Amino acid sequence: MIPEKAKGKVLEATVVAHGPGSRNEKGEVVPVCVNVGDKVFLPEYGGTKVVLDEDVSTV
Repeated sequence: MIPEKAKGKVLEATVVAHGPGSRNEKGEVVPVCVNVGDKVFLPEYGGTKVVLDEDVSTV
């Protein structure tokens, strides 16, 4: 059980774009594990809010 005080607010977001991935120790590209359109969960204080033309996004 998790006490109510310990539970954080969970935010749901939709992936609108992503990069090709990151490189491992061998220099090989490791692709990201999400696709555009996927629903993802963000922690309460995760990411940075960005406002562009009144559109709010989390990066």
